Amino acid sequence: MPPSTPSKAEAHAEHPSGDPRFKMVDRTIKKFNGERDALLEVLNTAQEVFGYLSEDLMIYVSQQLHVPLARVFGVATFYHMFTFKPLGEHTCIVCLGTACYVKQSNEIMAALEQEFGLKAGQTTADGKLSISSARCLGSCGLAPVLVVDGQVVGRETPGGAIQRARTLAGKDVAEVAA
Repeated sequence: MPPSTPSKAEAHAEHPSGDPRFKMVDRTIKKFNGERDALLEVLNTAQEVFGYLSEDLMIYVSQQLHVPLARVFGVATFYHMFTFKPLGEHTCIVCLGTACYVKQSNEIMAALEQEFGLKAGQTTADGKLSISSARCLGSCGLAPVLVVDGQVVGRETPGGAIQRARTLAGKDVAEVAA
């Protein structure tokens, strides 16, 4: 006799890996009655719970919402808030939108990349700091703008950004002046 296929409720009961974080994702799916239009909300919950969107996690969301995997990847890559690798303990996002770029946010990014030996989208080897960019953070009147650990910092300079990032990374801020 072939094994019976689990009901939809049983499928949501436990993820095969046993990782309890999937229950949080499942709650969001259930909250929106498994509607395909809930994709953005479900991805947001998944990112909050797991810290990033792994390929396996996006496959899981695709299967649970009955949405093509290409659509899940499309939505996830469209929005700057989603990341596909684990982030560092602290994050620094540099806005590269038009207003910020005109006010030299590209110089801020270059200074951070040089200081930490990273490119945008990378994390320090010790996992302390992730540096990334965004197309626009919607705070154009404060240009150039950073988002440091979720806090918007306006009218930033390359030196100020390095000082903030060094503090987050646990490096001696006095070295900036040297």
